Amino acid sequence: MSDVRSGLRYMKSHEWARLEADGTVVVGISDHAQSALGELVFVELPAVGKQLAAGAAAAVVESVKAASDVYAPIAGTVVEINGAVSDSPETINSAPYDGGWMFKLKPANPTDFDGLLDSTAYEAQL
Repeated sequence: MSDVRSGLRYMKSHEWARLEADGTVVVGISDHAQSALGELVFVELPAVGKQLAAGAAAAVVESVKAASDVYAPIAGTVVEINGAVSDSPETINSAPYDGGWMFKLKPANPTDFDGLLDSTAYEAQL
């Protein structure tokens, strides 16, 4: 069974988002996604300062099985990336919700976060 964390929001495409106290949104892929992909061997992160539209491809994760796009859950500007996952992509496999986060966004419209799936709705679609 996949680990679905309450307090996070999700996309049907298996990205998760966490609203931080400073208003930024941390983004990664869910436990279900990393499990389906298998051992990750490469991660391509967006550039800091890049403007992303909601649902736009923002990053790429590559496993021994396949490469997959990671989509922006909401529109915003990339304000930070987690360079540690570029150096050690397997961190996403071992800790998708903790050390395996991928990037942080400054939301264009903070209320867009509320439109994402909550943990109950995401679990139901799995």
